[in-house]
Amino acid sequence: MSDPFRSTQFPRGALIGAAVMIVIAIGAASAGRLGLLSVDEGHDGQAVASRDLRFEDRADGSVAVVDVAAGQSIEVLTPGSDGFMRATLRGLARDRRSLGIGAEPPFRLTLWEDGRLSLEDPSTGRNVALEAFGATNAQAFARLLTAGEGVQ
Repeated sequence: MSDPFRSTQFPRGALIGAAVMIVIAIGAASAGRLGLLSVDEGHDGQAVASRDLRFEDRADGSVAVVDVAAGQSIEVLTPGSDGFMRATLRGLARDRRSLGIGAEPPFRLTLWEDGRLSLEDPSTGRNVALEAFGATNAQAFARLLTAGEGVQ
């Protein structure tokens, strides 16, 4: 049997077009990462709600969420729960450790007027757009905006 595709050539134009697109994508991503291109963070709207929070590890593996302004714990993340929150906080904590920053400075959780939710680390300048990870994951953090209200 003979191979029916043996005499068929791949279109040269399509191959060149694909290569150009790949080079442009890699170049744009690299330029943005290196700061050569302005990357719009999208936070030019007004904040609807904001809360400064500290996350404190406990010996039993839980994490206490502390409202800095009130000076009290507003929620406790039990071991094995809230995986998205824990993963996000681990990434932010790694950035802090690499810069020699401890756990004391608070994070800022902000709900924007257009419905976006962000978690910012003012001590490192890192900002996580939480809605980019899906509504369910964003809601995990959104509940912290009102958690503990009414508790004295």
